[in-house]
Amino acid sequence: MISREQFEREIDLIIVNAIREDVGDGDHSSLACIPDTAQGKAKLLVKDKGIIAGVDFAQRIFKFVDPGLEIDILVKDGTEVVPGDIVFYVLGSSQSILKAERFVLNAMQRMSAIATKTAKYVKLLEGTGAQILDTRKTTPGMRALEKWAVKIGGGENHRFALYDMIMLKDNHIDFAGGISKALQKTKAYLKSKGKDLKIVVEARNMDEVEEILSNGGVYRILLDNFDYKQTAEAVRRIAEQCQTESSGGIDENTIRKYAECGVDYISSGALTHSVYNMDLSLKAVEE
Repeated sequence: MISREQFEREIDLIIVNAIREDVGDGDHSSLACIPDTAQGKAKLLVKDKGIIAGVDFAQRIFKFVDPGLEIDILVKDGTEVVPGDIVFYVLGSSQSILKAERFVLNAMQRMSAIATKTAKYVKLLEGTGAQILDTRKTTPGMRALEKWAVKIGGGENHRFALYDMIMLKDNHIDFAGGISKALQKTKAYLKSKGKDLKIVVEARNMDEVEEILSNGGVYRILLDNFDYKQTAEAVRRIAEQCQTESSGGIDENTIRKYAECGVDYISSGALTHSVYNMDLSLKAVEE
């Protein structure tokens, strides 16, 4: 996984780029009708049910836009919320609040949706020993936020990007000339580059599981599109030799059955690519 420092840099880049994209040379709607001396207060109002996420991120946005803004947080990330809850108040320059408003809402609505879905999957896995993983199926340029939201919802992050883990999937294997050749070349590459990266290999059937095990040196075997019977058989065969992961179209109706097969992890792209934003609103408060 990436370091904390790398993650923080990703978050900073997201903020800088989003403000550049949305504000440009100025929020002319606000500049046109609101004095630059005007002070205001707004509240983040919940209009939906779920897990709130992005509170800490919103605080960073507000402080980036205007260090003078004050944020009074009432509800922390990872908390269950219902319609009518107030997550925080923000006080200070009215122009600054409006400049940050849409970015804060866009980010928090999506992050909360991801955290809510993740928490639902985590609950479905209770008592099985399996953990839910995200994937790289994220919104371009927003990966750090979406993976952050998965963690807030109680899930675990898979690799962050192509550079922090080796993951040999079907196309890598086929282009390389098979599993054994792909693994041999990978191990030689890592040695030549002086890199210590974990290796995950995708298996499409039991024969491929056997071939992966015969090569050794693998951190995890990804059981892709195996049915329940095949998954249980693969888990028994792999035993303690390496970790196991199930993937491929697993949803809330099937996730527990796969977990009960004994896999260590279940990965789901749906955590980030198939969510509906939580309904949130930033409303001015009259005092």
